[in-house]
Amino acid sequence: MLTGGHPNSLGRTLEVVEAVLADRSRFKELYQCYFSSDEVVRLRVSNAVKRVTIEHPEWTMEFIDGLQSEVAAIDQASTQWTLALLFDLLRPQLSAAQRERALEIMKGNLAHHSDWIVLNNSMKVLGRWAKEDPKLARWLQPHAERLVHDERKSVASNARKLLKQVGGVEQRIRG
Repeated sequence: MLTGGHPNSLGRTLEVVEAVLADRSRFKELYQCYFSSDEVVRLRVSNAVKRVTIEHPEWTMEFIDGLQSEVAAIDQASTQWTLALLFDLLRPQLSAAQRERALEIMKGNLAHHSDWIVLNNSMKVLGRWAKEDPKLARWLQPHAERLVHDERKSVASNARKLLKQVGGVEQRIRG
């Protein structure tokens, strides 16, 4: 159901989401589609998993270990930027070890990825998490300073916002 059509379209993604929401057992089938050789399918899987997670984060938690290992290893921008969103949605349910792994993945993406959506989503999620984590705020500072000079307006703009945000965390620490 996730194949075909224009690569930038949702195709039948919403139908897949409806099918999964109607039958939880189909979530495993959806998850397995991450390992398709078709990058359009993987893009649509990411979209569908995000939509299902919004409705039922506990369903996605059953697959968190695979998301943080097998899916995180997929070299595709849509997979990486969706992981940041999923980690943010799942944050209240993550164990300390899962939270650390999520941070490791997002920090790696922010430090080494070049895709603008990966960078923007990583900055936004890490910025939210840094509000309660001064160590993370300090780690983010040089990355935000680097990305402020990015030629892509959205990346530079989000980096400026992040820089203000992490600077505010530092002020609270000192104050």
